[in-house]
Amino acid sequence: MAVGFLYAIGFVVALCLALALTPLVIKLAYKIGAIDKPNHRKVHTKVMPRLGGLGIYAAFVGGYFAIKPFLPAGLLRHYDENLINAMLAGGTIIVIIGVLDDRFELSAKVKLLGQIIAACVVVFGFGIKIDLLNIPFGETMQPIEAWISIPLTILWIVGVTNAINLIDGLDGLAAGVSGIAIGTILVMAAVMGFVPVILLSAILLGGIIGFLVYNFHPAKIFMGDTGSLFLGFGLATLSMLGFKQVTIVSFVTPLLIIGVPLFDTFFAIVRRWINKKPIFAPDKGHLHHCLRELGFSHRRTVLIIYAIAAFFGMCAIFQSLIVQANGANWITFVVICVLVFVLQIGAELIGIVDKTRRPVINFIQRVLLRTEQRSE
Repeated sequence: MAVGFLYAIGFVVALCLALALTPLVIKLAYKIGAIDKPNHRKVHTKVMPRLGGLGIYAAFVGGYFAIKPFLPAGLLRHYDENLINAMLAGGTIIVIIGVLDDRFELSAKVKLLGQIIAACVVVFGFGIKIDLLNIPFGETMQPIEAWISIPLTILWIVGVTNAINLIDGLDGLAAGVSGIAIGTILVMAAVMGFVPVILLSAILLGGIIGFLVYNFHPAKIFMGDTGSLFLGFGLATLSMLGFKQVTIVSFVTPLLIIGVPLFDTFFAIVRRWINKKPIFAPDKGHLHHCLRELGFSHRRTVLIIYAIAAFFGMCAIFQSLIVQANGANWITFVVICVLVFVLQIGAELIGIVDKTRRPVINFIQRVLLRTEQRSE
């Protein structure tokens, strides 16, 4: 049996499992009281079941073990199996934390501790860490000392895990953005022939798409912290592993893959700092809130953010392929500069940091005005 066909089967099995299991999860959520009640910060106006991420997780695990017996002998090396086991073990810890939070609303400190434990399992239990760095304009991969690589890996996993949680504010938003990011990783891993990441990405993508049938607007269930934390953990792990070596490729590729949640989180921190509010204090200034305030409908807001996520994904693929083909690491620097400029302009236009401050736009306008005056 062709390996590519097995990947497709894993995708379909996970999709079907998510379609079949999510209605059962809805019933379970109501039964155990894992529900989300409307308030002034939330968009929905009725009680909704949470815990939807449990369906994604069950579909992911079921899809993997369904095709595992059919994988050709020798396809997965010992190191590859370590990557898969790290994803399964750490993901299970994350899901347990998420389920408890969806039911009992754990404190932020307890959730953070659970995420750190999951990250430590990946790093210390399976030896998975960022150990190489490719600096723009450099010719070779630079090794990183353990005292840097270990905390850097843990910080990456915990940070990305929480970033997905922060954008989970509209029906289908976090699941769809995560699906686009996973699809990006799948394409990059397929080009590079990295078997474990292709396998895990295909199965996880199937589970996400199956869940979206019930989660896209109007949603029948929310993914809850079970889903947002699990998808965040999966993205953190796979974006870190989606290359021949566990490495930050030219600094920016993994950042582009998760561009939407990452930059939304960054702007949230800046916004709260400027307004002298606690960094972890919830607000209604996230990207999806700003787009809704501009008059876009619930569904159109989600689709716009999908398009932004897809743009980031295409940039990641383009940047990575060009750098690998030509060794032109300077492209990374150009990509970073262009994206930072575009992001700043976009942030000022929609008011994601501040509704009144537009320093870059005002500067450009002054420059253009002076240019016109001189030409006259």
